[in-house]
Amino acid sequence: METAELDDAELIRRSVADPEQFSAVFERYVAQIHLYVSRRLGTPHADDIVSETFLAAFRRRENYDQAYRMARPWLYGIATRLIARHRRAEERFLRALARTGVDPIGASIEDELVDRVAAQSQERRLAGALARLSRGERDVLLLIAWEDLSYQEAAHALGVPVGTVRSRLHRARKTIKKEL
Repeated sequence: METAELDDAELIRRSVADPEQFSAVFERYVAQIHLYVSRRLGTPHADDIVSETFLAAFRRRENYDQAYRMARPWLYGIATRLIARHRRAEERFLRALARTGVDPIGASIEDELVDRVAAQSQERRLAGALARLSRGERDVLLLIAWEDLSYQEAAHALGVPVGTVRSRLHRARKTIKKEL
C-alpha cells in the first residue's frame, strides 16, 4: 500500500519500526504548520519552531494515540506549546504589528501597498486585540480561525475539554468584536 493511501495513525505506527515512514506525515503537514507558526510568531521564527515541532513529534511517535487517525491536531498542539515557550516574543511581535500595521505574511509589493492603505488601522486594532487576549483565548481563536480546526481538534491540540474551547472562543470573539 502506498504511503499516500495510509492514514496518519498507520504511518506513525509504522514509523516506529521504519523511521522513514514518518517523512510522509512531515510532507502532509509541514506547509500548514509553517503557515500557522509564521502567523503566530512571524516568518523568521517559523523555520525553527516547525523543525522543533516535527522533531518533538518524531521523538514522541511511539506514544501517539492511535485512536486519532489524523495527526493534524496533535501537530498543532505541539506547535502551540512550542509557541507558548516563545510567548513573550510573540506578544512583543503583536504589539509591534499593532503599531506598524505590517503583515508578517507579505504579498506582492503592489498588493501590500493597496492592502495597507485599505486595512492598516483595522490590522493594528486586530493585532492589538489579539495581544490583549489571554494565551488560552488567543490559542483557541487562532487554531479555529486561521487553521480551520474543529472544536474537537482544537481541544485535542490544546489538551483541554471541548467546553473550554467553546468558552475561550466565545470570550475571544467578544473581545475582538468590542475592539473592532
